[in-house]
Amino acid sequence: MTASRSLARLRREAAGCTRCPLYVDASRTVFGEGPADARLFFVGEQPGDQEDLAGRPFVGPAGRLLRELLVEAGIDAESVYVTNAVKHFKWRARGPRRIHDKPNWTEIRACGHWLGLELATVAPSLVVCLGATAAQALLGRDARVGTLRGRRLELPDGTPALVTLHPSAVLRAGDGREERRRELLADFRRARKALRVRARTARTPGP
Repeated sequence: MTASRSLARLRREAAGCTRCPLYVDASRTVFGEGPADARLFFVGEQPGDQEDLAGRPFVGPAGRLLRELLVEAGIDAESVYVTNAVKHFKWRARGPRRIHDKPNWTEIRACGHWLGLELATVAPSLVVCLGATAAQALLGRDARVGTLRGRRLELPDGTPALVTLHPSAVLRAGDGREERRRELLADFRRARKALRVRARTARTPGP
C-alpha cells in the first residue's frame, strides 16, 4: 500500500476515534494534511474552533500565520505535512463562544496513537514541534519550549526534531508580537537549513 493510501485509511479510521472523551464535545476528528512524502512535518497542539468546524488543521488565524512565515522562510507551504498532537477540539463555553482549553496528559497520550502512525507513514526528514503540547507528545511529559528551543533533538526513533513556538503564541504576545514573530521565523529558517544539510549529506557518497 502506498503512503498516500495508508494516510487515507488512517484518516478514515481516526474519524471514529473514541480513545479519550474529547470526541463527545468535538464536531469531528481533525486529521493531518499534506503530501505523504513530505520531508518537513509540523505538529501543533490541537484543532481550534475553526478547524473543528472545517475538519482541517491550521485553517484559522494561527494557520494563516504559519503559512505566511513558511513563505518568508523560503519553504513551500504545500510541501509540508501539518497535524496536531490531539485530533479533537477541547473547549469550554464562554457565553455563545467555544474557548480553547489545553489538553491534559491523558488526552495527549491517547492521541499519540494517531500521531505515531502519521509519523511512521510519512517518515519525514525533520519534525518541527510547535509549542509545548507537541513537544511533550513526542519528547516526553517534561518537555518545555524554553529549554529545548534552538537545540538539535531527536525523536525516540532517531528522526531529527526542532522545538519552537506555536503560531498562536505569537498572536497572543501583545506588545511582544513582533519579537515572537521574528523568533518563529528564525526557527523556520533553521528548519529549512537543516533539510538542506541532510539532503547534501544523503547525496555524499560513502568511503
